[in-house]
Amino acid sequence: MRILLVEDDRDVAGFVVKGLREANHVVEHAANGRDGLFMAASEQFDAIILDRMLPGGVDGLRLLETLRAQENTVPVLFLSALGQVDDRVKGLKAGGDDYLTKPFAFAELLARVEALTRRGKSDSPVTRLVVGDLEMDLLSRSVKRAGQKIDLQPREYRLLEYLMRHAGQVVTRTMLLEGVWDYHFDPQTNVIDVHVSRLRQKVDKPFPKPLLHTVRNAGYIMRPDNDA
Repeated sequence: MRILLVEDDRDVAGFVVKGLREANHVVEHAANGRDGLFMAASEQFDAIILDRMLPGGVDGLRLLETLRAQENTVPVLFLSALGQVDDRVKGLKAGGDDYLTKPFAFAELLARVEALTRRGKSDSPVTRLVVGDLEMDLLSRSVKRAGQKIDLQPREYRLLEYLMRHAGQVVTRTMLLEGVWDYHFDPQTNVIDVHVSRLRQKVDKPFPKPLLHTVRNAGYIMRPDNDA
């Protein structure tokens, strides 16, 4: 992917650029809002990582609002120390696709950016998710593995859907809290562990090979065992 990072903090920028390049992405960096807006408007990127507070007379919100007014639909992830609910809402209303607060783990940043670009590649609505021999029909809200029907509670279904939509990617606890629980639980709660355990009992335990894997100190990943 070709990614634009608009970030004025030299240490943060160096850390992110290094990590993204090690993950085999091409990265361009702008250290202020004015340069970031010029690059974003004049060049083609697969994703933009955007700080909220920027020098140069153009902050992150204004930069993004300008891009969206130009009908530029590039996926944008806000990366900001402004982490209150109102701050996140402002970022999303300005046209942001996701919002990650500082300090952050690079693994989560990478997972979120890759999720955004995968999401943007499909113009037609997805009605069926498949990971290995596991199938989810989004219209009938039914789940089968190896042809066997699996009965799930509503929250288990939402959790599995989120994991399958992000198949092949590491999904962090924070991403699950945002995507499945809508911030209704404290990040330190064990609610995720409990639901993942229940999901494994239904989706993995009765079958020869697991699909839901734990990534130590990072989160979970949904993929066929032979891809590990």
